[in-house]
Amino acid sequence: MHSSTAPRAQHLAILECDQPLTRTRAKYGGYGGVFTALLKAGAAALGEPDLISDGSESNTTNGGRETNGNGVEGRRLRITKWDIERNMETYPNLEEIDGILITGSRHSAFDNTPWILRLVSYVAAALAHHHVRVIGVCFGHQIVGRAMGSKVGRSEIGWETSVCGVRLSEVGKELFDGREELALHQMHRDVVSTIPSAPSNPTTEPTATVQLLGSSPRCPIQGLYIPHQLLTVQGHPEFTAEIVRELLETRHEQGIFDDKVFAEAMTRVGKEHDGVVVAKAFLRFLMD
Repeated sequence: MHSSTAPRAQHLAILECDQPLTRTRAKYGGYGGVFTALLKAGAAALGEPDLISDGSESNTTNGGRETNGNGVEGRRLRITKWDIERNMETYPNLEEIDGILITGSRHSAFDNTPWILRLVSYVAAALAHHHVRVIGVCFGHQIVGRAMGSKVGRSEIGWETSVCGVRLSEVGKELFDGREELALHQMHRDVVSTIPSAPSNPTTEPTATVQLLGSSPRCPIQGLYIPHQLLTVQGHPEFTAEIVRELLETRHEQGIFDDKVFAEAMTRVGKEHDGVVVAKAFLRFLMD
């Protein structure tokens, strides 16, 4: 795993499941760029600002756009981005990566469109692999649930939007800096409604179970966790007030959000949130 001169960089493949709206795309490129910014903030908060470099070079290998810079001594996280929504046949080789991060999406994780079925199959293979760690966010959280046999569908309660509180379980408190509750941006009306059984994995203890990370009044299953194997959150730690404001305004204009839902969400869009706390947990999960 390590060379004689410097530690081997861990390789995280970000699977982009949607395209950002205009202002967000102009600032970050794709959602891979949004998550790279989040993980850099998390690395800085951990006191490792060089864990993920800016990377002035951008190479393409097997469809992945590299965002890491040249190797330096110390722990390193190499990030590549994979647009699997528009290029469903192009996925990273599981033998060549250490982790995947599945992004959010405007699509429903329970749909049976070809690219979503391909994603579910790939995630199931990753979960069964001997070393690949899996992170899922919002849609990605739901895809992980579906890949493990959870029931995923439309919430009867409706939309959960903007900054909302998530009450943490005991394991959630351990992962997220001992906090009792997280404030996270939300943007969903689909939910994982059952906690799945742990997938078969040679490195998973026989007694391993999928652990609940937290819940909210509108979404009882806000995250799933198996040590060294999977970590998911229903909320959006990568979102900022600017990103969510653009989403709210656009969906209001499109008639997806009525005036009441839009106005209520806008009252909370600028509240402080704990995205960096979650980013730190992601990095510890990937690197430790």
